Order: sequence, then C-alpha cells, then structure tokens
Amino acid sequence: MIDLRIRLQLFAEGAEDRTEKATPKKRQEARKKGQVLQSREITSALVLLFVFVSLRIFGRYMYEQISEFTRRIMVEYSGVEDLYTPNALTKLFLETMMVLFKVVGPVFSVALITGLMAGYAQVGFLFTTETLGFKFNRINPISGFKRMFSLRGVVELVKSVLKICIIGYVAYSYLKGEASNVLKLMDMDIMSIGVYIGVTSINAAIRICAVLILLGILDYGYQWWEYEKSLRMSKQEVKEEYKQTEGNPEIKSKIKQKQREMSMRRMLHEVPKADVVITNPTHYAVALKYDVNIADAPVVVAKGQDFIALRIKETAKENKVEIVENKALAKTLYETVDIGQKIPPELYQAVAEVLAFVYSLRKTS
Repeated sequence: MIDLRIRLQLFAEGAEDRTEKATPKKRQEARKKGQVLQSREITSALVLLFVFVSLRIFGRYMYEQISEFTRRIMVEYSGVEDLYTPNALTKLFLETMMVLFKVVGPVFSVALITGLMAGYAQVGFLFTTETLGFKFNRINPISGFKRMFSLRGVVELVKSVLKICIIGYVAYSYLKGEASNVLKLMDMDIMSIGVYIGVTSINAAIRICAVLILLGILDYGYQWWEYEKSLRMSKQEVKEEYKQTEGNPEIKSKIKQKQREMSMRRMLHEVPKADVVITNPTHYAVALKYDVNIADAPVVVAKGQDFIALRIKETAKENKVEIVENKALAKTLYETVDIGQKIPPELYQAVAEVLAFVYSLRKTS
C-alpha cells in the first residue's frame, strides 16, 4: 500500500501541468542557453526584400561595372601577348576580384546589415556557446522521427505549404498583369528584353518578399506563443525556485523570529537605565531616558505594544523604574518616535511634566 501510494504521488508530480508563467530567473537561464524568441521567417524575408531593393537601386551601377570589365577583357586583354605569364595572370585575377567586390559588395553589405539588425531587434545582443555543444538527441533517429511527427512538425509543414501557395499566387497575379507587355518583347532589341526581364523579376520578387514579411509577422506571433508555452513552469518548480533564490520560508521565518528576540533582549536591557516608563495600561509602554551629557532632550530607549509592553513594565518594576500612566502621551510617543531618537519639540512640555513628577517622587523617597 505504501509503495503504491509513493508511485501514485510520483506519477501525479510528473503529470502536473505547467500552468505558471516563467519567472525572470527562468527566462534569464533560457536566454543563456540560447533559447530566445526569434522568427527566422521574418529575418529571411527582410533580408530578401532589402537585397532585391538594393538590386533595383544598384542594378545600373552593377551592369556598368560588369559591362566595362567585359569590354576590357575582350578589347584590351585580347591584344596582350604575354597574357599567360604569372605576372599578367596575377594582375587579371586581382582586377577580377576588385570588380567582383564592387559588384557584389553593396548587395552583400545590405544583406549583412539587414540580417544583423533584424536579429538584434528580436533578440538583442547575445553571445552563447550552449547551442554549439553536442547533443545526442540531434542525431538520434528516434528523436528525429518524434520531431517529424510532432505537433511542431505538422505546423511547420502546414506553414511551408501555405507559404508556397501564397507565393505562387502573388507571382502568378503579378505576371498575369504583365502578359500584355510580354507580347511586346518581339519588337524589342536584346538589350531592352534583358532590362525588362530583370526589372520584372525584381518587381515580382519585391512583392513576394512583402508577402513573406506579413507571413513572418504571423509566424512571430506563433513563435511567441510557442516560446511562452515552452517556458511555462509547474507550481512545484516555482516553489523550488523561490526556495533557491529567496531561501526556505520556514528558515527565513525562524531567522526573523530570532532577530526579533535578540532585538527585544537588547531593548529590555536598556529599560533599567531609563528614568521613566510611560504607559497606556493595556496597550503601550515607552521608556525614556534623559541625560544632558548624551542629548539635549529625552531619548526613547525602549517601546512596545501588548506583550512587549507588558515585558517592559515587568522589567521596569524589577529594576524600580517609575511607571507613569498617560494614555495619550504613551500612544503619541509610540507612534511618532523610534527607539534611539529624541522626542520632538512639541512633546517637550508633556514629557517635562512627567519627568518633574518622577524627580519629585525620588526626592520624597
């Protein structure tokens, strides 16, 4: 029976739903492991969009660079007799690399900057080596099949099919509108045909990228939902984390209790040094000490309410400290003056009368 009960408890703990939102510590640990909210769809769509826009902007410049280099190859280098010498080939190679850099550089720079900015906007600055570590489940065929046939795999498949269908429809709609212009290509020269095909292709690509960005925004919403779901915690996990970060509540309660007891002992130790204890018989007790060598006004050396007030009065009686009943003054002192502080000027008159009464009692005795 005991063994069965233990097993049922373990089963219940393992089956506990993760219904609690992730704590800041859990999010920070997930970020350190590289588990962050990011949509690769929107990043790739932005990169493609800006690449095609840059092709549209730098297209003429790229054409001129390639055209000029081709002309030089065909005209200038064809007449060089020692073209196939090491020096000439090295010069040709370096010039080719320079032209390639001029042609590809602007587009590559745009793609790099866009990718970095899109990633930073979603994730911020993050450097971690956790994702580079070897994990057996990445090459485990069983885990691979589970991922393929899991809910996430089905969602990714549906997203891919929808993306293809939407992209195909956008491309078809745009090219259908260009059908009348295609018939005019028969009356154009080769250069004009090439320009038209290039411009049309880039325009179609830009429209497709704009649609991909919209799909990426939707994907970002889905990734946010999935990310939050993956970080959810069970109530037991939240409790354990609280114990680790804040300490065990029972231990903290005992520590606070010990601190209160030590503080009360220190306070009661000061009561025998007081000149008077002013009380509200059943609720408050405030011990005052007046020493002109220490302060220019009476100082509260102890105060308490209910049980502590009773302890202060008992200690005062044991040490023959005068106890004076003054309900209003006791309550005011308790609420407005902390231990170790001087009484405020507005209470000088009332306290002076009490001290005068106490000093008169000492003289008569």
